[in-house]
Amino acid sequence: MRATNSHWRTRCLMARYFMNAQLLSIFFNVITPVFTLVVLGWIAGPRLGLEARTMSRAAYFLFVPAFIFSTLSNATIEADLAIRMIGYTAIVHISVAIVGFLVAKALGRSAKMVGAYTLIAVFGNVGNFGFPLIEFHLGDVAVELAAIYFLAIILIAFIIGVLAANWHKGGNFTAIFEVFKTPALIAAVPAIIINWFNISTPIMLDRVVGLLGQAMVPVMLLALGVQLANTKSLQIDKDTIIASSLRLLVSPALAFILVGFFGLDGLARGAGIMQAAMPAAVLTSIIALEYDLLPDFVTRTVLFSTLASVVTLTLILAVV
Repeated sequence: MRATNSHWRTRCLMARYFMNAQLLSIFFNVITPVFTLVVLGWIAGPRLGLEARTMSRAAYFLFVPAFIFSTLSNATIEADLAIRMIGYTAIVHISVAIVGFLVAKALGRSAKMVGAYTLIAVFGNVGNFGFPLIEFHLGDVAVELAAIYFLAIILIAFIIGVLAANWHKGGNFTAIFEVFKTPALIAAVPAIIINWFNISTPIMLDRVVGLLGQAMVPVMLLALGVQLANTKSLQIDKDTIIASSLRLLVSPALAFILVGFFGLDGLARGAGIMQAAMPAAVLTSIIALEYDLLPDFVTRTVLFSTLASVVTLTLILAVV
């Protein structure tokens, strides 16, 4: 009996050792490189006079569409898989938006705060964080899948985000149609056509687009750090924690629960869950400012969820 207990304790200790080793490996090899660039932007921004708006606009209009074009034009994803991925991410993000709305209403929050909760819940940082983390953790092949999720999430989150931002004042929703002018979505159209009909693109174009696309991740991470450096203070209150939890905990939990219904496994499963687990996107602050939706609260929540994601993403990546 003692020998059996001793053997069981040894196995438990070994399991704990390997789990801790795995968590440390993920933290230092996957999480740390991404956050290091954010910290560099946070440190260098004020000292070098870097402007987050200029860097973000360069990424938005040049680097992101180039990356999307380069990735999708060369992707080898089956149409059936892509459709299931898009359906999956749509259901996950619509569900978390509904949860955010209901939680805020249950807490008796104001109409503006209800809109802010919903906006934060649905809009994850799938560009700045999603692409590098998926590449480091799942490999280069998964980046194609991440691009599909990225486009679907941007479309869904922008529509729901604008609805949430306008809901408190009954404003018009014509701004929703602005999403279709997004450079990344525009670049996706010719990329899909080229891929579908197996059209060869000129080598020069491939190289130009490839070089621009490679600049996307570092520029976006540095820009995030620069923008966070402009945040004057971080006042953590109950709403900040709850709203961040919706994005960091509820969203990936829904992704875990729903993924089986769409028959996704392997890299498609991992990439989908990881994209659902990202912290609140900086773009939520821009939308909140544009529609006067408690921009200070939304910006604080973006910063807090970004910092808290060091822990949550490490744990989620270990499971994925």
